[in-house]
Amino acid sequence: MLSPTTPDIRAGDLVAVTLPPGQDWAGIVRKVWEAGGALFPVDHRLPASLARDLMERAVPTIVVDADGWHRAGSGRPIGDGVALVVHTSGTGGVPKLVQFDRPAIDAAVASSTLALEVSPHDRWLCCLPLAHVGGLLVLLRSVLLGAPITVHPRFDAAAVAAEADAAFVSLVPTMLIRLRDADADLSHFRAILVGGAALPAWLADRARAEGSNVIETYGLTESCGGVVYDGRPLPGTEVSIDGDGGIQLRGPTLMRGYLDDAEATARAFTEGGWLRAGDAGWIDDQGRLRVVGRLDDLINTGGEKVWPAEVEAARRGRDRRSARPRVGSARGGVRGPRGPDRPPVPGGAPGSRGPIPPPSHGSSPPRPGPGRIAPHRFREGPAGRTDLSPKGKLGE
Repeated sequence: MLSPTTPDIRAGDLVAVTLPPGQDWAGIVRKVWEAGGALFPVDHRLPASLARDLMERAVPTIVVDADGWHRAGSGRPIGDGVALVVHTSGTGGVPKLVQFDRPAIDAAVASSTLALEVSPHDRWLCCLPLAHVGGLLVLLRSVLLGAPITVHPRFDAAAVAAEADAAFVSLVPTMLIRLRDADADLSHFRAILVGGAALPAWLADRARAEGSNVIETYGLTESCGGVVYDGRPLPGTEVSIDGDGGIQLRGPTLMRGYLDDAEATARAFTEGGWLRAGDAGWIDDQGRLRVVGRLDDLINTGGEKVWPAEVEAARRGRDRRSARPRVGSARGGVRGPRGPDRPPVPGGAPGSRGPIPPPSHGSSPPRPGPGRIAPHRFREGPAGRTDLSPKGKLGE
């Protein structure tokens, strides 16, 4: 248990926390938030050299570790209004330091709360790393909504299944697989948010067939976590597909920018303020976003651009019709298995860069409720883009 004695936290303080997950985190997050400081969680599992590099780049003014709270003599105040700095995983290179202001965090918590119809009395279970947005948002729900939370020090399938009082939990797909392998009954959760990686359709279908209300989330660190639930954007969030099939996001939850990296920040956004997600996708006939994969993962072979998932599916002998869609010729345009939910290519002509046709609205969408998102609609945007935004709020 940490000592309650803490330095006076001031606006502009950047508080680095290097502790493993535990109940102490809730109090730390609350103290920093209420004092007007900014939180900088550092993953305790990182190699010492990488953790040291992140600390040297962020230059926090206060450090919270196993020995308690310490004010750093060489710390540097964070920018005005910044409330959170989160490091990315670094899978694409050196981890970036992502900055969020308070309105972005408020919006992330509020939009999810509205979509899930959560009350301040609903308990959340946190078994994700707290140095990443998915786990941190559970703690922030406690701070902003007063929601009761339970924090597990690590993921344990039996421990998660035993949390009968928890209404909501956030997982990654591998956790859900381990829970199914353990024959865990997850039906008592009102919703299970699954993100951080692609959720295999077979896994989602089997979990739902067993009574679990699984909601697939899509987002990234720079969007303050999942901003699309089951293919539909949360209130306030807009999704667009550009002429090359790339997914773009816009809304109040987006990052302010990367710390001390104006060039990377400029590359991340379009001139219209859309965040380039780095993924390819399309919109199906039900108005849902379908994510194909990382744009950087494409394999160019014989003039064709193929997704690794397709290769893996073929290797396993799966029916090709169930494989993921692929990006077509080098001229651009998304194509893949055709069917009632799949337009042939953007704009309708091979290789064109026109907008994806708006979806049909002939069928009635599901009623909003726990784990259900209100219906959305499209408009055709400029430069071959299709915009997806909450009903009643068109993309601008």
